[in-house]
Amino acid sequence: MKTLVVAATELEIAESIPTLVETKTDYLITGVGMVATAFSMGQYLSGKSYDLLINVGIAGTFNPYHKLGSIFKVKTDRVYQFGAESDQEFIPIDTLGFGSSVFFESLPNTTLPSEFYDIPYIDAITVNKVHGSDSSVSKIMDEYGISLLESMEGAAFFYAANKLRIPCVQIRSISNLVEKRNIENWNIPLALKELNIWLQSYVRTLNAG
Repeated sequence: MKTLVVAATELEIAESIPTLVETKTDYLITGVGMVATAFSMGQYLSGKSYDLLINVGIAGTFNPYHKLGSIFKVKTDRVYQFGAESDQEFIPIDTLGFGSSVFFESLPNTTLPSEFYDIPYIDAITVNKVHGSDSSVSKIMDEYGISLLESMEGAAFFYAANKLRIPCVQIRSISNLVEKRNIENWNIPLALKELNIWLQSYVRTLNAG
């Protein structure tokens, strides 16, 4: 299965790059954010063919019961607050009739390694501004519940893959609780460690088959 690993920063997959090279697994560093992700993927994938795209990275969680370093696969990802305001009401782009704000995982027809099926699903939102105030966090939790992750690229990744009709999955490792900004509570090194342990195991199993 010809696979492309997509990450926003080299930092997120640095520990796995030797394994990716060894297993001849292509990878793409897009840059941070939705605009960079969509542009980089569109540019890179022009004229190329893949059986599966895997977006990997770290994320924040709204669920205080999640352990930092936990791994999830994202089923549905939403561009948060993509639409228009009408006084105190927000109107999603979907309702306005100018597009969609929600994008999805798309599985290939072939069976994936067990490492993929062994991790739980969750939904996510993709943001331009990482949330860090009590009021904004409470608003999101009231609307979507606590079973939710937050990243800055996920929905754009799904969008590009969906438009190109290439099967795609998104894997996230939790680095922090989304709360009033307090980086002392974050554990990015642990999230990166667990993410790369998973990624290396996945690509090795994939290539062993």
